[in-house]
Amino acid sequence: MPTGPRAPRGGPARGGRAPPPPAATGTVPVPVPLDGVEKSLHMEMPTLGMELPLLIPGVPETPRYVEGRLIPEHALPQVPMNGVLPGVDLRVPLPHALGPGFDHVGVDLPASDLRTLTPGLALDAPLTAPDPQHYGMPQLKTPEIGVLGPVLQTVVGGDLGAGPGR
Repeated sequence: MPTGPRAPRGGPARGGRAPPPPAATGTVPVPVPLDGVEKSLHMEMPTLGMELPLLIPGVPETPRYVEGRLIPEHALPQVPMNGVLPGVDLRVPLPHALGPGFDHVGVDLPASDLRTLTPGLALDAPLTAPDPQHYGMPQLKTPEIGVLGPVLQTVVGGDLGAGPGR
């Protein structure tokens, strides 16, 4: 019996590679089946495929205690969410409207990475920290509240093309 790492058995997988599981890619492919309509109407139908995102929540920042404040900073923290924007692949028959050799128009908008932060809340109580000047009693002050706006970061790209055949 050999010891050490095992060599892979056989060669490459036959019949093509299996697609990665949805959790690894961040999207779930959703083909839109139009074959039945195409066969029943005896005409070429558009082909449509979509990629729906899976959002993955991240770990929010923990509240930080700041000297002089009774309530920690970022009392309701922003939660990061990572995922992708939905992708679309559409190919539509176009019977020579653009001239000979151009009988299909296609749009490909691949899924693109998306990073977001949910809204958060920052607030402070209407009391100061205990003040030794006033026998350890806190003083009144104006309450503070702030809403941390959501953040959305992505780069979107796509292709539009016209050409022959399927």
